[in-house]
Amino acid sequence: MNIWAKMITALRGGIYEAGEAVVDNQALRILDQEVRDATDEINQSREGLTAIMARQKLAEERIGQLQHSIKEYEGYAVKALEKSDEALAIEIAEKIVGYENEYLSENEVATDFTKSANDLKRAIKQAEQDIKRLKQQIDTVKATESVQRAQAAVAERDNGSNSKLRTAMDSLARIKEKQALKSAQMEAASELADEIQEDTLQKKLEKAGIAPSVSRAADVLERLKKKSRR
Repeated sequence: MNIWAKMITALRGGIYEAGEAVVDNQALRILDQEVRDATDEINQSREGLTAIMARQKLAEERIGQLQHSIKEYEGYAVKALEKSDEALAIEIAEKIVGYENEYLSENEVATDFTKSANDLKRAIKQAEQDIKRLKQQIDTVKATESVQRAQAAVAERDNGSNSKLRTAMDSLARIKEKQALKSAQMEAASELADEIQEDTLQKKLEKAGIAPSVSRAADVLERLKKKSRR
């Protein structure tokens, strides 16, 4: 397989995957439309059933008329025979044969219409039951879909809240750390100020001759010499 054939195959695969993704995302909408299409087909079947039943009714009415005509002309034939008019009786009999042939034909048509109407009625009834069950299942699927969307939204909010809470806790920790550092700096500054103030006061006392001066290096050395002579 050359490179162009592979690219075409990959492109076809991408188109198929994209088509599947669209179908998955629009599954409920597609399902609703399919139910509407099936309902439209049932409505068209009802119209066809109405037409068949109308023709069945006309055929049955024609059968009734033919039965009436056959009975009527049979009476005429009997009267002709009673009058010994056999030629007229034969002519009437031929008329009756025509009516009977037409009756058989119409009866066959009516039977076919009756069978077709009954079959279509059963098919429509079954289809209506199937659509009713399908709609109930679709309602269940939609309810499940709504619940899952709500659960996903809650989970997303929880994740967002946890993330925000962690961020807030981190911010609080940083603020506390800054405050602790600031307090330590302020304490250090206060201690330094006290030491400076204390040192200044000591110098003032030494200068006034009130407090002894702090030993200098020479004093320390002299003190050590005295200890060594002992």
